[in-house]
Amino acid sequence: MKKMILFITGIALGISNFISPVMAETKLIKVDGSSTVFPITEAVAEEFQKQHGSIKVMVGISGTGGGFKRFCRGETDISDASRPIKQKEKDAARENGIAYIEIPVAYDGLSVMVNPKNTWVDHLTVKELKKIWETAAQGVVTKWSQVRDGFPDQEIRLFGPGTDSGTFDYFTEVICGASGASRGDYTASEDDNVLVEGIASDKLALGYFGLAYYEQNKDKLKIVPIDDENDVNGSGAVTPSLETVMNSTYQPLARPIFIYVSTAAAKKEEIQKFVEFYLENAAGLVAEVGYIPLSNSAYKAALERFKRRLTGSVFGNKSLSGMDIDSILSMQGK
Repeated sequence: MKKMILFITGIALGISNFISPVMAETKLIKVDGSSTVFPITEAVAEEFQKQHGSIKVMVGISGTGGGFKRFCRGETDISDASRPIKQKEKDAARENGIAYIEIPVAYDGLSVMVNPKNTWVDHLTVKELKKIWETAAQGVVTKWSQVRDGFPDQEIRLFGPGTDSGTFDYFTEVICGASGASRGDYTASEDDNVLVEGIASDKLALGYFGLAYYEQNKDKLKIVPIDDENDVNGSGAVTPSLETVMNSTYQPLARPIFIYVSTAAAKKEEIQKFVEFYLENAAGLVAEVGYIPLSNSAYKAALERFKRRLTGSVFGNKSLSGMDIDSILSMQGK
């Protein structure tokens, strides 16, 4: 019996010695952050891993804010973000010795959605969206009839991203006037699929999230054209699409979305390979999952930014508004 135990133990040790070197060769890339950017990074990761079997890419969805918290503590290599990094996040990164490279990977249009059975909304204005979503609306604007004369005297049920979402930050900034300035009495989730199902199952619902999730669920939802009432392009209410986001007629709800790469992580060969693969293949994969690609020249400029290790954030600088993305990418950030 003792010999048998020793024999089995020997086999187990032999197997262990055989497996361990193989296991040790597997390298892990940790990504977390925006649910908006997640489908892009996930698609890139899947294609990348087909060519690099010894590298595993783990992609989480903590929301842009949640992802930055982890990233700024040094817990992840790459952070998906649907907005530029905030000052408090820059400060946290600096305190923890985290330097980063900011890389835009696509354009996204935020879409405003209602249920397909909603027959009264054919468009909304930016002012009406503010009236619905601003902080002062909480407990006050509770019915559709309060939004516009002629709308039904029925409850309005709201769905939107949680406060850790970059989509929440961007929407509240451009619609309500300040990042985070939103009513709190709505159904919130960091998972856009939860919002899709909420709106799809409620005739009185209204909500917002990234355009890609509408494209994936257009049979369940009704998209709402938005009128910014500025008459800059004379186009009136505009529906978000690849064309209207890229030609800047869908305003103010169009934006670039990002990945942030830790410079410490960027020293690793597997991170270099992944980021280079990401930018070299983004155009096709971005379109495949329903987002809007940058220009080829912008992807080349983004790759050059990564290779030159240009650190800091430039896209959070509002004074650069209107500058082409290629020029912005060549700048050192703060």
